[in-house]
Amino acid sequence: MTDHHQSTRGRPRVAFVTCAELPGLDPDDRLALGPLAARGVTAEIAVWDDPAVDWPGYDLVVLRSPWDYARRRGEFVAWARTVPALVNPADVVAWNTDKRYLSELAAAGVPTVPTQWVEPGQAWAPPAGGEYVIKPAVSAGSQDTGRYDLTDPEHRELAVAHVRRLSGAGRVTMVQPYLDAVDTAGETALLFLAGPGGLTFSHAIRKGPMLTGPDLGEAALYKEERIDARSATTAQRAVAEKVLAVVPGGPDRLLYARVDLIPGPDGEPVLVELELTEPSLFVGYADGAPERLADAVLTHLARRC
Repeated sequence: MTDHHQSTRGRPRVAFVTCAELPGLDPDDRLALGPLAARGVTAEIAVWDDPAVDWPGYDLVVLRSPWDYARRRGEFVAWARTVPALVNPADVVAWNTDKRYLSELAAAGVPTVPTQWVEPGQAWAPPAGGEYVIKPAVSAGSQDTGRYDLTDPEHRELAVAHVRRLSGAGRVTMVQPYLDAVDTAGETALLFLAGPGGLTFSHAIRKGPMLTGPDLGEAALYKEERIDARSATTAQRAVAEKVLAVVPGGPDRLLYARVDLIPGPDGEPVLVELELTEPSLFVGYADGAPERLADAVLTHLARRC
Protein backbone atom coordinates (compact mmCIF):
# COMPACT_ATOMS: atom_id res chain seq x y z
CA MET A 1 0.00 0.00 0.00
CA THR A 2 1.36 3.39 -1.01
CA ASP A 3 2.09 5.92 1.72
CA HIS A 4 -0.69 8.50 1.89
CA HIS A 5 1.75 11.40 1.47
CA GLN A 6 3.92 9.93 -1.25
CA SER A 7 4.16 11.94 -4.47
CA THR A 8 2.49 10.22 -7.40
CA ARG A 9 3.96 12.57 -10.06
CA GLY A 10 0.59 13.81 -11.26
CA ARG A 11 -1.17 10.44 -11.27
CA PRO A 12 -4.69 10.63 -9.82
CA ARG A 13 -4.89 9.25 -6.28
CA VAL A 14 -7.92 7.22 -5.33
CA ALA A 15 -8.78 5.68 -1.96
CA PHE A 16 -10.68 2.40 -1.73
CA VAL A 17 -12.32 2.59 1.69
CA THR A 18 -12.52 -0.43 3.97
CA CYS A 19 -12.71 -1.17 7.70
CA ALA A 20 -10.09 -2.18 10.25
CA GLU A 21 -11.29 -5.79 10.15
CA LEU A 22 -10.51 -5.96 6.41
CA PRO A 23 -7.32 -3.86 6.20
CA GLY A 24 -6.28 -5.49 2.92
CA LEU A 25 -9.67 -4.91 1.25
CA ASP A 26 -12.18 -7.53 0.18
CA PRO A 27 -10.53 -9.84 -2.42
CA ASP A 28 -13.21 -9.06 -5.01
CA ASP A 29 -12.43 -5.33 -4.82
CA ARG A 30 -8.71 -5.99 -5.19
CA LEU A 31 -9.41 -7.22 -8.72
CA ALA A 32 -9.88 -3.59 -9.79
CA LEU A 33 -6.50 -2.39 -8.49
CA GLY A 34 -4.52 -3.76 -11.44
CA PRO A 35 -6.84 -2.24 -14.07
CA LEU A 36 -6.66 1.09 -12.24
CA ALA A 37 -2.86 1.00 -12.24
CA ALA A 38 -2.93 0.19 -15.96
CA ARG A 39 -5.05 3.30 -16.46
CA GLY A 40 -2.56 5.53 -14.66
CA VAL A 41 -4.43 5.72 -11.35
CA THR A 42 -2.75 5.23 -7.99
CA ALA A 43 -5.26 3.29 -5.88
CA GLU A 44 -4.67 3.03 -2.14
CA ILE A 45 -6.49 1.17 0.61
CA ALA A 46 -7.69 3.28 3.54
CA VAL A 47 -9.65 2.47 6.70
CA TRP A 48 -12.57 4.86 7.14
CA ASP A 49 -12.00 5.61 10.84
CA ASP A 50 -8.19 5.81 10.69
CA PRO A 51 -7.35 9.31 12.00
CA ALA A 52 -4.04 9.31 10.10
CA VAL A 53 -5.68 9.30 6.67
CA ASP A 54 -5.59 12.61 4.77
CA TRP A 55 -8.91 12.35 2.94
CA PRO A 56 -8.62 15.75 1.16
CA GLY A 57 -5.37 14.46 -0.36
CA TYR A 58 -7.29 12.08 -2.63
CA ASP A 59 -8.81 12.93 -5.98
CA LEU A 60 -11.59 10.41 -5.33
CA VAL A 61 -12.65 8.39 -2.28
CA VAL A 62 -14.57 5.22 -3.15
CA LEU A 63 -16.57 3.44 -0.45
CA ARG A 64 -15.97 -0.29 -0.71
CA SER A 65 -15.99 -2.46 2.43
CA PRO A 66 -16.54 -0.34 5.58
CA TRP A 67 -18.74 -3.16 6.88
CA ASP A 68 -18.41 -2.32 10.56
CA TYR A 69 -20.49 0.86 10.25
CA ALA A 70 -23.86 -0.64 11.26
CA ARG A 71 -23.32 -0.31 15.02
CA ARG A 72 -21.78 3.17 14.52
CA ARG A 73 -23.95 4.58 11.77
CA GLY A 74 -24.10 8.09 13.23
CA GLU A 75 -20.32 8.28 13.38
CA PHE A 76 -20.01 6.82 9.87
CA VAL A 77 -22.50 9.25 8.30
CA ALA A 78 -20.84 12.19 10.07
CA TRP A 79 -17.46 11.04 8.73
CA ALA A 80 -18.84 10.69 5.20
CA ARG A 81 -20.02 14.32 5.28
CA THR A 82 -16.47 15.49 5.97
CA VAL A 83 -14.85 13.64 3.05
CA PRO A 84 -14.36 15.58 -0.19
CA ALA A 85 -14.80 13.67 -3.45
CA LEU A 86 -16.69 10.80 -1.80
CA VAL A 87 -18.57 8.30 -3.93
CA ASN A 88 -21.21 7.43 -3.53
CA PRO A 89 -22.08 10.91 -2.12
CA ALA A 90 -22.58 11.47 1.59
CA ASP A 91 -26.27 12.36 1.28
CA VAL A 92 -26.86 9.06 -0.54
CA VAL A 93 -24.95 7.27 2.23
CA ALA A 94 -27.17 8.86 4.89
CA TRP A 95 -30.33 7.85 3.00
CA ASN A 96 -29.24 4.35 2.03
CA THR A 97 -27.78 3.17 5.35
CA ASP A 98 -31.24 3.14 6.95
CA LYS A 99 -33.47 0.60 5.21
CA ARG A 100 -36.53 2.71 5.85
CA TYR A 101 -35.73 4.04 2.39
CA LEU A 102 -37.72 0.98 1.25
CA SER A 103 -40.91 2.74 2.40
CA GLU A 104 -40.11 5.66 0.10
CA LEU A 105 -39.47 3.37 -2.83
CA ALA A 106 -42.70 1.45 -2.19
CA ALA A 107 -44.62 4.75 -2.06
CA ALA A 108 -43.07 5.63 -5.43
CA GLY A 109 -44.50 2.46 -6.96
CA VAL A 110 -41.47 0.18 -6.74
CA PRO A 111 -42.47 -3.45 -6.02
CA THR A 112 -40.86 -4.25 -2.66
CA VAL A 113 -41.06 -6.99 -0.04
CA PRO A 114 -43.89 -6.03 2.37
CA THR A 115 -42.32 -4.73 5.57
CA GLN A 116 -43.56 -4.06 9.08
CA TRP A 117 -41.45 -1.55 11.00
CA VAL A 118 -41.12 -1.88 14.78
CA GLU A 119 -39.78 1.19 16.55
CA PRO A 120 -37.69 0.85 19.74
CA GLY A 121 -40.01 0.31 22.69
CA GLN A 122 -42.99 -0.52 20.48
CA ALA A 123 -44.91 -3.69 21.34
CA TRP A 124 -44.78 -6.42 18.72
CA ALA A 125 -46.91 -9.54 18.49
CA PRO A 126 -45.78 -12.16 15.96
CA PRO A 127 -48.22 -13.19 13.22
CA ALA A 128 -50.13 -16.42 13.80
CA GLY A 129 -47.99 -18.43 11.39
CA GLY A 130 -45.82 -18.43 8.31
CA GLU A 131 -42.12 -17.83 7.78
CA TYR A 132 -40.69 -14.38 8.46
CA VAL A 133 -37.36 -12.58 8.35
CA ILE A 134 -36.41 -10.26 11.20
CA LYS A 135 -33.54 -7.81 10.90
CA PRO A 136 -32.53 -4.29 11.94
CA ALA A 137 -33.18 -1.30 9.69
CA VAL A 138 -29.47 -0.49 9.91
CA SER A 139 -27.27 -3.47 9.11
CA ALA A 140 -24.68 -4.77 6.68
CA GLY A 141 -23.61 -8.25 5.61
CA SER A 142 -26.84 -9.87 6.92
CA GLN A 143 -25.76 -9.17 10.50
CA ASP A 144 -28.44 -9.61 13.20
CA THR A 145 -30.79 -11.24 10.68
CA GLY A 146 -32.83 -14.38 11.28
CA ARG A 147 -35.50 -16.56 9.68
CA TYR A 148 -38.42 -17.81 11.77
CA ASP A 149 -41.21 -20.33 11.26
CA LEU A 150 -43.91 -18.77 13.41
CA THR A 151 -45.93 -21.99 13.54
CA ASP A 152 -43.10 -23.35 15.71
CA PRO A 153 -43.49 -22.28 19.38
CA GLU A 154 -39.72 -22.15 19.90
CA HIS A 155 -39.27 -19.97 16.83
CA ARG A 156 -42.04 -17.66 18.07
CA GLU A 157 -40.19 -17.18 21.34
CA LEU A 158 -36.92 -16.58 19.54
CA ALA A 159 -38.56 -14.10 17.16
CA VAL A 160 -39.96 -12.09 20.06
CA ALA A 161 -36.56 -12.21 21.76
CA HIS A 162 -34.88 -11.01 18.54
CA VAL A 163 -37.18 -7.99 18.26
CA ARG A 164 -36.72 -7.28 21.97
CA ARG A 165 -32.93 -7.48 21.62
CA LEU A 166 -32.92 -4.99 18.74
CA SER A 167 -35.41 -2.71 20.48
CA GLY A 168 -33.36 -2.75 23.67
CA ALA A 169 -30.37 -1.55 21.66
CA GLY A 170 -32.43 1.35 20.30
CA ARG A 171 -32.67 -0.15 16.82
CA VAL A 172 -35.64 -0.15 14.44
CA THR A 173 -36.70 -3.69 13.47
CA MET A 174 -37.92 -4.92 10.08
CA VAL A 175 -40.32 -7.86 9.87
CA GLN A 176 -40.82 -9.31 6.38
CA PRO A 177 -42.46 -12.45 5.01
CA TYR A 178 -39.89 -14.99 3.88
CA LEU A 179 -40.21 -15.39 0.11
CA ASP A 180 -39.60 -19.10 -0.47
CA ALA A 181 -38.62 -18.52 -4.10
CA VAL A 182 -35.17 -17.68 -2.72
CA ASP A 183 -34.78 -21.38 -1.89
CA THR A 184 -35.13 -22.32 -5.56
CA ALA A 185 -34.57 -19.32 -7.82
CA GLY A 186 -32.27 -17.57 -5.37
CA GLU A 187 -31.73 -13.84 -5.15
CA THR A 188 -30.58 -11.90 -8.18
CA ALA A 189 -28.23 -8.94 -7.75
CA LEU A 190 -28.00 -6.56 -10.70
CA LEU A 191 -24.81 -4.49 -10.76
CA PHE A 192 -24.62 -1.04 -12.33
CA LEU A 193 -21.43 1.01 -12.88
CA ALA A 194 -20.87 4.58 -14.00
CA GLY A 195 -20.02 5.26 -17.62
CA PRO A 196 -19.84 8.28 -19.92
CA GLY A 197 -23.60 8.07 -20.50
CA GLY A 198 -24.52 7.60 -16.84
CA LEU A 199 -25.10 4.59 -14.65
CA THR A 200 -25.06 1.48 -16.88
CA PHE A 201 -25.91 -2.17 -16.29
CA SER A 202 -22.72 -4.23 -15.96
CA HIS A 203 -23.59 -7.79 -14.87
CA ALA A 204 -25.71 -9.92 -12.56
CA ILE A 205 -25.12 -12.71 -10.07
CA ARG A 206 -27.21 -15.25 -8.19
CA LYS A 207 -27.06 -15.47 -4.42
CA GLY A 208 -28.22 -18.71 -2.85
CA PRO A 209 -30.32 -18.86 0.33
CA MET A 210 -28.41 -17.66 3.37
CA LEU A 211 -30.90 -17.69 6.22
CA THR A 212 -31.29 -21.14 7.71
CA GLY A 213 -32.88 -20.25 11.02
CA PRO A 214 -33.14 -17.83 13.92
CA ASP A 215 -30.51 -15.25 14.77
CA LEU A 216 -29.00 -16.00 18.16
CA GLY A 217 -27.00 -12.80 18.49
CA GLU A 218 -23.62 -14.06 17.30
CA ALA A 219 -21.26 -11.29 16.22
CA ALA A 220 -19.84 -11.51 12.68
CA LEU A 221 -18.74 -8.97 10.10
CA TYR A 222 -20.80 -10.68 7.39
CA LYS A 223 -22.35 -14.03 6.50
CA GLU A 224 -20.81 -16.20 3.81
CA GLU A 225 -22.72 -16.32 0.52
CA ARG A 226 -23.01 -18.84 -2.32
CA ILE A 227 -22.50 -16.80 -5.51
CA ASP A 228 -22.87 -17.77 -9.17
CA ALA A 229 -22.93 -15.78 -12.40
CA ARG A 230 -26.41 -15.12 -13.77
CA SER A 231 -28.06 -13.40 -16.73
CA ALA A 232 -30.65 -10.80 -15.76
CA THR A 233 -34.10 -11.09 -17.32
CA THR A 234 -35.93 -8.27 -19.07
CA ALA A 235 -38.37 -8.06 -16.14
CA GLN A 236 -35.52 -7.81 -13.62
CA ARG A 237 -33.79 -5.11 -15.65
CA ALA A 238 -37.05 -3.16 -15.84
CA VAL A 239 -37.59 -3.27 -12.07
CA ALA A 240 -33.98 -2.30 -11.41
CA GLU A 241 -34.27 0.70 -13.74
CA LYS A 242 -37.47 1.74 -11.95
CA VAL A 243 -35.69 1.50 -8.60
CA LEU A 244 -32.73 3.60 -9.73
CA ALA A 245 -34.95 6.25 -11.31
CA VAL A 246 -36.23 7.28 -7.86
CA VAL A 247 -32.87 7.51 -6.07
CA PRO A 248 -32.67 10.96 -4.42
CA GLY A 249 -30.63 13.28 -6.62
CA GLY A 250 -30.82 10.87 -9.55
CA PRO A 251 -28.76 7.79 -10.44
CA ASP A 252 -26.14 9.56 -12.53
CA ARG A 253 -24.33 10.83 -9.42
CA LEU A 254 -23.55 7.24 -8.46
CA LEU A 255 -20.35 5.33 -9.18
CA TYR A 256 -22.08 2.01 -8.55
CA ALA A 257 -25.41 0.53 -7.53
CA ARG A 258 -26.60 -2.96 -6.69
CA VAL A 259 -30.27 -3.88 -6.94
CA ASP A 260 -31.21 -7.11 -5.11
CA LEU A 261 -34.37 -8.83 -6.33
CA ILE A 262 -36.36 -11.97 -5.42
CA PRO A 263 -39.39 -13.44 -7.22
CA GLY A 264 -42.56 -12.50 -5.37
CA PRO A 265 -45.55 -14.83 -4.83
CA ASP A 266 -46.66 -14.19 -8.43
CA GLY A 267 -43.18 -14.83 -9.82
CA GLU A 268 -42.55 -11.19 -10.67
CA PRO A 269 -39.34 -9.59 -9.25
CA VAL A 270 -39.60 -7.53 -6.08
CA LEU A 271 -36.92 -5.41 -4.43
CA VAL A 272 -35.20 -6.78 -1.35
CA GLU A 273 -32.56 -4.06 -1.00
CA LEU A 274 -30.96 -1.25 -2.97
CA GLU A 275 -27.27 -1.20 -2.11
CA LEU A 276 -25.58 2.18 -2.68
CA THR A 277 -23.11 2.44 0.21
CA GLU A 278 -20.79 -0.56 0.51
CA PRO A 279 -22.10 -3.43 -1.60
CA SER A 280 -20.02 -6.31 -2.81
CA LEU A 281 -19.88 -5.73 -6.57
CA PHE A 282 -18.92 -9.31 -7.50
CA VAL A 283 -16.64 -8.14 -10.32
CA GLY A 284 -14.90 -11.52 -10.24
CA TYR A 285 -18.01 -13.19 -11.66
CA ALA A 286 -18.23 -11.40 -15.02
CA ASP A 287 -15.71 -10.99 -17.82
CA GLY A 288 -14.45 -7.42 -17.99
CA ALA A 289 -16.19 -6.30 -14.77
CA PRO A 290 -12.95 -5.32 -12.94
CA GLU A 291 -12.05 -3.15 -15.94
CA ARG A 292 -15.55 -1.64 -15.98
CA LEU A 293 -15.18 -0.74 -12.30
CA ALA A 294 -11.84 0.90 -13.08
CA ASP A 295 -13.48 2.80 -15.94
CA ALA A 296 -16.27 3.92 -13.60
CA VAL A 297 -13.60 5.41 -11.32
CA LEU A 298 -12.08 7.20 -14.32
CA THR A 299 -15.53 8.55 -15.24
CA HIS A 300 -15.88 10.16 -11.83
CA LEU A 301 -12.31 11.43 -11.84
CA ALA A 302 -13.00 13.14 -15.19
CA ARG A 303 -16.08 14.85 -13.71
CA ARG A 304 -13.91 16.43 -11.03
CA CYS A 305 -11.30 17.84 -13.39
